[in-house]
Amino acid sequence: MSPSPRIRLLMTADAVGGVWSYAVDLVRGLAPHGVETTLAVLGPAPTSSQRAAAAAVPGLRLLETALPLEWLADSPAEIAASGQALAALAREVGADLVHLNTPAPAAGAAFTAPLVIACHSCVATWWGAVRHGPLPDDFRWRAELTGQALATARLLIAPTAAFAAATARTYGLRQPPLVIHNGRQAMARPAAAQSVPADVVFTAGRLWDEGKDIATLDRAAARLSIPVLAAGDTRGPNGAQVKLKHLRLLGRLSDAALARILDTRPIFVSPARYEPFGLAVLEAAQAGCALVLSDITGFRELWDGAAEFVRPGDNAALAATVQHIATDRERRIALGVAARERAERFTVEIQTAAMLDAYRRLLAGQCDWMQKDVAA
Repeated sequence: MSPSPRIRLLMTADAVGGVWSYAVDLVRGLAPHGVETTLAVLGPAPTSSQRAAAAAVPGLRLLETALPLEWLADSPAEIAASGQALAALAREVGADLVHLNTPAPAAGAAFTAPLVIACHSCVATWWGAVRHGPLPDDFRWRAELTGQALATARLLIAPTAAFAAATARTYGLRQPPLVIHNGRQAMARPAAAQSVPADVVFTAGRLWDEGKDIATLDRAAARLSIPVLAAGDTRGPNGAQVKLKHLRLLGRLSDAALARILDTRPIFVSPARYEPFGLAVLEAAQAGCALVLSDITGFRELWDGAAEFVRPGDNAALAATVQHIATDRERRIALGVAARERAERFTVEIQTAAMLDAYRRLLAGQCDWMQKDVAA
């Protein structure tokens, strides 16, 4: 059998949240299949550990563009210039495909290669989940650019059916994006895992992001008899910040440090009101942690039957659920086993196979999802 033809891919990423892990894991999975990737980083520069992770991926070319992220840009003109720069970069590297992990730069940009847009999040769906009501002006123009960008893509993808439906509803798509679940490269486990789970609660992510609703966990922590640890930044690059009184703050952790904590199998909590997928939850599940999650549609889709669920914003119910699991060792272990088994559905290998199939079908003109079905 002849080898599959090489695909030259230009992909964007940012170093702020889970998109970085998504992109690096996906590129690593695609490399053995003849996909050569230029990864263009938008927004703040990667950390030294992020650069090291990228350097370990065979054939990956990392470019730090200093172009703005759409939710950090000051004007539509900045985003338009970013799109033009990315289109020129795609031509420069001879890209066969362009995969944007942030859509707005495609609005008005002339990409000559087929365009794939991954719908990871957006300001409009965030606002609908967290704040409600009409979009403020600063959000409205960003959402308008996102809608224009979606209309330029040949293929849209989303990490869950729940978020695909939310995207279709928000932007008037006649057909929701193609669902390809995210995967995560499992962290290296020690030779002998701890036999007894640690009596602590743990969460990780963008603590400053109101959509993660860490404030509810902070209030729940005041009711708990065991410590609650939180990894991540409390101040975001957009100036958003959160003040927390009852959590033990660990700051941003390296993958190795995060793995060491997860290997103790704490009770992992995500009280998010807005979470299109949740890679931190998947990492905790891979380690065999018992999961306590907010009862939102995306989490139900992924983890129903493998986690405990609590109504969003209810700190008393959250504390009661966590305390019950902490004192019921048998239930806690069963939840950890269920989470680890469910995590096997969300591997990088499964994600890579689905994405590679979509890429090849798109290049062959056989893709099932075509953006011509988007309402004008």
